[in-house]
Amino acid sequence: MNRKKPVNLDITTIQLPLPAYTSILHRITGVLLFFGIAVLLYGLQLSLTSADSFQSLKQLLSSFPVKVVLWVVLSALIYHFVAGIKHLLMDVDIGDGKESGKVGATLTLLISAVLIALAGVWLW
Repeated sequence: MNRKKPVNLDITTIQLPLPAYTSILHRITGVLLFFGIAVLLYGLQLSLTSADSFQSLKQLLSSFPVKVVLWVVLSALIYHFVAGIKHLLMDVDIGDGKESGKVGATLTLLISAVLIALAGVWLW
């Protein structure tokens, strides 16, 4: 059995289609959410412990670095939700073709970008 080895293994030169990038981003946002939930649960715990800890949480949430972390977690949640809806539609054979996959990936990115920008406006 004489198999040919792959010629191109340099990942920086491989051209992936847009749906592949949106799928990879969906996985990355899932990992971010896994760790981001810990941040949100810590905030929930601070808000429920006592009135003093609630006031310290309010003070903490007014700082710029904490707002950035919160915006990243919200952005991951928004993108993951929109991409999840796209995957659910694909599960029922809506948008699972080659051309419709490109349209779905583009819509996923556009809708997510608008919602993420709105979340940033709301947060600040």
